[in-house]
Amino acid sequence: MSWVVLVLSGVLEAVWATALGRSEGFSRLGPSVVFGVALVLSMGGLAYALREIPVGTGYAVWVGIGAVLTVAWAMATGAEPVSVVRVLLLAGIVGCVVGLKLVH
Repeated sequence: MSWVVLVLSGVLEAVWATALGRSEGFSRLGPSVVFGVALVLSMGGLAYALREIPVGTGYAVWVGIGAVLTVAWAMATGAEPVSVVRVLLLAGIVGCVVGLKLVH
């Protein structure tokens, strides 16, 4: 169960990171509220998962999921450029996250 919560918390990290960028320095209410809610849920889930998963592994997985999804969303929406090299580098992060789960 901790791994499921950790993955969902990583997804919420991407949500709050994206909302933070769209909040324009917290000057837009909607994205600012999404940021706050997603941040609290993401951190709460991370804290829950770290009760059973070692901190280094859990944090690396959480950050990796959040980073990959944030960049993937930005590329999918046209906010960031897409290139083969960027996709391969993101795949490398995914591979490392999966590797951490497998050796846990």
